[in-house]
Amino acid sequence: MSDTHTSHDQNLRGAIFWIALAFSSFQLWTAAFSPLSSQVVRAIHVGFVLLMVFALKPAFRGDGPGQPVLAWLLGLTGFAFSFYHWFFEADLTLRAGELTPADWVIGTVTIVLVFEAARRMMGWGLPLICGIFLAYGMFGQYLPGAMAHRGFGLDQIVSTLGFGTEGIYGTPTYVSSTYIFLFILFGAFLEQAGMIRLFNDFAMGTVGHTRGGPAKVAVISSGLMGTINGSGVANVVTTGQFTIPLMKRFGYSPAFAGGVEATSSMGGQIMPPVMGAVAFIMAETINVPYIEICKAALIPAILYFVTAFWMVHLEAGRKGLLGLSKEECPNPWTAVRERWYLLLPLAGLVGLLFSGYTPLFSGTVGLGLTVILIFGAAVISGVKGLPLRGLFWVLLGFACAGFFQFGVGTFFVLAALLVALTYIRRTGADARKLAVRALVDGARHALPVAIACALVGVIIGVINLTGVAAELGGHIIAIGEKSLFLALLLTMVTCLVLGMGIPTIPNYIITSSLAAPVLLQLGVPLIVSHMFVFYFGIMADLTPPVALAAFAAAPIARESGLKISLQAIRVAIAGFIVPFMAVYTPALMLQGGDWTDTGYVVFKALVAIAMWGAGAIGFLAGPLNWVERVTAIAAASFLVAALPMTDEIGLSAVAVFVVWHVWRTRQLRGASARPGTS
Repeated sequence: MSDTHTSHDQNLRGAIFWIALAFSSFQLWTAAFSPLSSQVVRAIHVGFVLLMVFALKPAFRGDGPGQPVLAWLLGLTGFAFSFYHWFFEADLTLRAGELTPADWVIGTVTIVLVFEAARRMMGWGLPLICGIFLAYGMFGQYLPGAMAHRGFGLDQIVSTLGFGTEGIYGTPTYVSSTYIFLFILFGAFLEQAGMIRLFNDFAMGTVGHTRGGPAKVAVISSGLMGTINGSGVANVVTTGQFTIPLMKRFGYSPAFAGGVEATSSMGGQIMPPVMGAVAFIMAETINVPYIEICKAALIPAILYFVTAFWMVHLEAGRKGLLGLSKEECPNPWTAVRERWYLLLPLAGLVGLLFSGYTPLFSGTVGLGLTVILIFGAAVISGVKGLPLRGLFWVLLGFACAGFFQFGVGTFFVLAALLVALTYIRRTGADARKLAVRALVDGARHALPVAIACALVGVIIGVINLTGVAAELGGHIIAIGEKSLFLALLLTMVTCLVLGMGIPTIPNYIITSSLAAPVLLQLGVPLIVSHMFVFYFGIMADLTPPVALAAFAAAPIARESGLKISLQAIRVAIAGFIVPFMAVYTPALMLQGGDWTDTGYVVFKALVAIAMWGAGAIGFLAGPLNWVERVTAIAAASFLVAALPMTDEIGLSAVAVFVVWHVWRTRQLRGASARPGTS
């Protein structure tokens, strides 16, 4: 009996493997050649996601033996129904809003399956919130007062959510089925090719030997990893396997080690060039080039990682932790010399983005370059002569440049030729396995983001149908219209509360729909208001009780997710202040002002971060007592607002505090040294 069960399980895994491969291949084909309309691509993308989620995730823990059959049936139903949008595309466009009996069945079943798949993938939080919005759309006309809407028929709701471009096939799904999937695949290929090892070796070699070095390695390697994969939780699981045990070995508590990794990894979502999925959704939502989002995010992202780096430096000082010995640290330049070629796709991606190409085109080229590098290295392996190797790479480089003339199809042709050469030379079996594994991993990594994007379309659909965002926004304005700070505080709390149950993407979409227009009316620039919401959506993944990044670090650190979450807030404390500073001085996000304004606000932010960190950790040149900690935090708080008077008070208070603290620390050290010397 057990044998048959085992073989069935292997077949299941085998089937999922081929589905994942087909999913990634479909996404690559549509990204490179755009053979189908956007609506059809979105529908089939959701179909693949439903099939994979139902195949991979049991309905409930401890399900009976019949459950896999039911799961496959549900998944295949969702997948088959997605093709309805392809076969009847013209008819659906002609009769938009008028449902036939078949439309009713397809629309209703698909909506139900998306809810159930999201519940299986990420628990009850997001489905419950989306369910409340759906119930509001269906029964909101019976509510008292201003919250009531005029009432909508079930056909209008099914038509909005199950068809068209405002429900589950809305902007988030469009972004998921194009940019996001491509960049997740790009990250998966680079990870498989050895990018994690390159980043870890470089970080170990540069800062591993300094005070508290292992934790600084975590900050740098997670920040570098964030530039290519844009996923906080994925970052924790990959780099955390190496950095968390290293930090524990050198004296950091398990909770602090997990908190450092969680904080650093979440920063990957705001670190250009490949930011989190939200950045792409934001670019589409506010209709600005993606590169503008990168520019706005750059300085806050650097400040975020400076904060984490400073906090671990202070914690190491407080606990007297040293770094690794020089012998244990690899040479960073040797690591770069051995794997420098892995940086070429990233450089190409950045170059194309800054040249004004779309993220979709840039991502396709970056991915194409990565694949060609992997197979090119496999083909040339074993060839000894340096001139011959150099000639091969130069010719391959010229061949890649052909994409400017012949389009991205060039990469497919070159990749096929290189794979054929690996078979002819009987080499590169590892590279072929690596590429297939990256395609499968990419599809699996995309599932949580993709299903969240589909389900959150319910919220967008209901908000657009009922106009509830304007109503709620009016109430927030009424509370915060006299005080921008109050409006910002309410927005921050909304983001953090929503983040308890849902991921960053739906969090951003809900709060940007409700709060960003309010901030805009209060004079906050468009990108800054959306970045403010984005920033706190990320912080929500660090704040208890549901801190996704902290709970991902828990099994590696062998500590409770709640304790890790509390330490993560401590490490990221100054990160809660930077968005407020950006609102008061948009030059921090390169919005308005000249370089003098930007330089001054960055200086102010660094001083504030230094003081907030010292107050939170309780250490600067030496230990701080509670009076000093409160003084440091109070002095830093004056620097948030952009008023000449508060700046003068803040900077003067910081200067006086630092001088007094250094003098007092020297006095104490002198006093403790005297008895020993006498």
